[in-house]
Amino acid sequence: MIATPKLFTIDEYHRLIELGFLTEGDRIELIRGELIQMTAKGTPHTVCSSILCRQLDRLLGDRAVIRSQDPITLANQSEPEPDLVIARGRDEDYLAHHPYPEDILLTIEISDKTLDYDQTTKLALYAEAGICHYWIVNLPDRQLECHSQPYQNAQKNFSYLSKQISLPNQSVPIPGFEDALLDLNRLFL
Repeated sequence: MIATPKLFTIDEYHRLIELGFLTEGDRIELIRGELIQMTAKGTPHTVCSSILCRQLDRLLGDRAVIRSQDPITLANQSEPEPDLVIARGRDEDYLAHHPYPEDILLTIEISDKTLDYDQTTKLALYAEAGICHYWIVNLPDRQLECHSQPYQNAQKNFSYLSKQISLPNQSVPIPGFEDALLDLNRLFL
């Protein structure tokens, strides 16, 4: 007999949290039914996240919800915790549930040690969920990867049709807020 891992539904995952089997300190996220241990963040990641949050808050104010390392709920038995999410509405809109793909304007992962994972597993996960805009702040290469237009290819794999690279000396419009330009110079110290 071949051993197979136990896959969890989102409801079972929430029950494990309610019962105290999982805590915030465990740094676990649910990806395709599997409990995945998140990698510890280094100083460049933490500083970039802080700067990015502050910039987005200044640019968008109350026009959107900016969530930092909080869960989003996807239909493929996943509840990842992206580094940043810009969602429609107000914070109070998410008292009953985490944002769903249709609520999300932009998902951002800040990548150093997790670059390969964010460019493959997370990219396919977000594309499958129909998240229209996915950015990777690629710290090792000092560039922003802007992915848009999720699709499924003939082999049933999910990805994005468009990938645009932006460099530290550029500014990029925030999806849904083209009047708000994010200055990348501060992100790549």
